[in-house]
Amino acid sequence: MEDVLDLYAEAPDPARPVVCLDECRSALRAEVRPAEPPAPGRPRRVDTECERQGACALAVAFDRHRGWRHVWAGERRTTTDFAGWRRELVEVHYPDAETVRLVVDNLNTHTPAALYATFPPEEAHQIARRLEFHYTPKHGSWLNMVEIELSVLASQCLDRRLPTIADVAREAAAWQQPRNAAKATIDWRFTTATARTKLGHHYPS
Repeated sequence: MEDVLDLYAEAPDPARPVVCLDECRSALRAEVRPAEPPAPGRPRRVDTECERQGACALAVAFDRHRGWRHVWAGERRTTTDFAGWRRELVEVHYPDAETVRLVVDNLNTHTPAALYATFPPEEAHQIARRLEFHYTPKHGSWLNMVEIELSVLASQCLDRRLPTIADVAREAAAWQQPRNAAKATIDWRFTTATARTKLGHHYPS
């Protein structure tokens, strides 16, 4: 916990950015009947019944100091998917960074080994040497500030019926663009000192 909180407290360093990454699932739902358009004196009407179309996986990377986030949408969140997100992170979004300090939870795919299971050893090594992993404690994934960004995504973008992964990807891209343009960020106030006061029962007496 203190490792993650101390990392958040550091001054911004473009050569060693701090990026928080996490995934979630989102249900895919289609309309059963077309919505009735609005009419004078009557709002748009949507039938309460919907048809389930399965689910998709979403991953969000968030850089608090840049006020930047990126959303991936796909069918799964496997070892291969996670490795691909990390490669894109270092090669596309942070090509000039010396090291990307990655905050993740303890999911079994969140390891350097996922890179070697996906890419040839030479390529996996090149990606891995540019990543520095910082893990939230077990049952402490709330310390990953991207959880807040996932909550905003759910309330502002995913609170509607989206039937396909392509629809989710399109809406997520439309959601992230203005937030990135505005450099929307998080005012994180939970520090190591605060943790020692509020979570003192977790420390040895």
